[in-house]
Amino acid sequence: MVQLLEGAPVAKRILDEARAGAAALSPPPALVVLLLGNDPASEAYISSKSRAADEAGVRAETVRLPSGSPPEALLEAVAAANRDPEVDGVLVQMPLEPGHDPARVIDALDPGKDVDGLHPENVGLLHQGRPRFVPCTPAGIVALLDHYGVPLSGRRAVVVGRSALVGRPLAALLTQRDATVTVCHSRTGDLPAVCREAEILVAAIGRPGFVTAQFVQPGATVVDVGINRLESIDEIPQNLRRSERIANAIASKGRAMVGDVDFDDVSRVAARVTPVPGGVGPLTVAMLIHNTVLAAQMRRGADANRG
Repeated sequence: MVQLLEGAPVAKRILDEARAGAAALSPPPALVVLLLGNDPASEAYISSKSRAADEAGVRAETVRLPSGSPPEALLEAVAAANRDPEVDGVLVQMPLEPGHDPARVIDALDPGKDVDGLHPENVGLLHQGRPRFVPCTPAGIVALLDHYGVPLSGRRAVVVGRSALVGRPLAALLTQRDATVTVCHSRTGDLPAVCREAEILVAAIGRPGFVTAQFVQPGATVVDVGINRLESIDEIPQNLRRSERIANAIASKGRAMVGDVDFDDVSRVAARVTPVPGGVGPLTVAMLIHNTVLAAQMRRGADANRG
């Protein structure tokens, strides 16, 4: 029987550690989240981040900019958070509305407050093997694998998706742990065959139910990063329509959340798999709080050294 790699117990441990770190600081660590517009998925993420921050003793403030705000308004909000001596961490909720350049916004962040780990300075440190802030989802995935005793050294890992937020930083982390890593993307030839070589397969491609049993070697560990919201039967890929859970969710709630992995199909061959929801998601939020406390510790230490 397949083992479920549930994120809740790992997230709890990370938040407990963050709470202990925050309790030792006065004033408490402070996180500012900048939200442009009113995207429902972004609102849900903000709510979960605020709850986790509160549980860990971290002050979290959401700065909301109206939909249609010009790029200069968002950049000024970033600059204000950078300047504020009481703010330890700054996060810009993605995706941004059309007309905004994500790279320009990320470049504007103070790298010492960039708790998402996306500023070029933090990316460079990560790839040099001396990370400051690790992007939250990749950091959470490695914590999850460690918690469940999944060996990394000497193992063959395949990451499907090469985003700056997940695929590329995760490949760096796994390589630093002595895994042999292949990063796949839309141009990868015979993708199922490449994925079948993996002892650890990570799906972060943003396509519901894309990874099926034909992508998975027997006994592999499969990590599903995808969060796809389906709101009608017509949106459900054919291979997922046999799932009673998904059909019932659509019928009763008008929506269903699914990953990039066909969970029922892959569970027939994998040894371990993360559920959606309840797998990687809680860890992303927990690592954000961890990074915020770390930023506060680093900034307070720097202030003490200057004093």
